[in-house]
Amino acid sequence: MEATVKSPVMIYTEQTPNPESLKFVTNKMLYRGTADFREADLAKEWSPLAAFLFDLPYVKGIYICNNFVTVTKEFNFSWEDIMLKLKEEIKAYVQEDKVILKEGFAEAMAKIEEEKGVGYEYTGEEAELVKKIKDLIDTYVKPAVEMDGGNIEFKSFDQGKVTVELQGSCSGCPSSSVTLKAGIEGMLKRMVPEVTEVVAQMG
Repeated sequence: MEATVKSPVMIYTEQTPNPESLKFVTNKMLYRGTADFREADLAKEWSPLAAFLFDLPYVKGIYICNNFVTVTKEFNFSWEDIMLKLKEEIKAYVQEDKVILKEGFAEAMAKIEEEKGVGYEYTGEEAELVKKIKDLIDTYVKPAVEMDGGNIEFKSFDQGKVTVELQGSCSGCPSSSVTLKAGIEGMLKRMVPEVTEVVAQMG
């Protein structure tokens, strides 16, 4: 039986709007979904790849989505010193087909969300509004934010105020608050007149 030839892993970097975050894009699907790691403990529990990267002294945050990994670095390191090393580390890891995320991660995160009360039940008209807001964010905002190596999640709706959570490169990014106010708030107000403002909490 012939050994199957593994196609080589290609990897390239893309800037994100956040100068502290860089997107490492591969030619392989890493994870169908979004996985945001701000601290090593959660990474150690669920993502061997993120845990491996957190062991490097200059890594502050890891965000995995589809075919890319967004790495947020510690302030006191510069990309020119660490980018090539990171690129090699990620490439070697993916090439060896090591585990990126453990089974059950999405379910575990959904459970945590539930416990935090994110999906607390909205009733009647409010439930309709929330569905509309979530759909608009998922359809129009998420794809654009993902292109920048980040993610946005709906958190709550209360008396006209929509709260969203920013993850990946969007977290702590100087331009994300501008995007939020000018782009997302403007769109939601137009499409859902009941919305009065959009605020972000960093994940």
